[in-house]
Amino acid sequence: MNEKFLEVLKHEGPVTIVTINGQPAHAVNTWMSYVTLKEDELIIPAAGMHSLEGDFAEDPHVLLTFGSKEVEGTVGPGAGFHVRGTGRFVSQGPEFAAKQAQFPWLTRVLIVHIDEVQQKI
Repeated sequence: MNEKFLEVLKHEGPVTIVTINGQPAHAVNTWMSYVTLKEDELIIPAAGMHSLEGDFAEDPHVLLTFGSKEVEGTVGPGAGFHVRGTGRFVSQGPEFAAKQAQFPWLTRVLIVHIDEVQQKI
């Protein structure tokens, strides 16, 4: 995994999740501190995100953006990344139980299998 990306994940900031092939595309936001990286998957608590879930019936591809001004980027302070992958929602199992212990308000967990991590800034 990209070391700079791992460094960005240590800082708080917004994460945007976009269904890139949705017609229209849908976007939701969450916080980096809510996201867990486990091998090649991102595990994200979900209480809403119904627009994403609806889009997944047609195409589960998503684009996520991560960034932190606390991490040195390619041209100075601030590093940002695009993460491309495929998502699915789960409402049971070990990932769900672990996130529910942290965030009792969640109804599901979004699991994104990472296909590509690309530094943009």
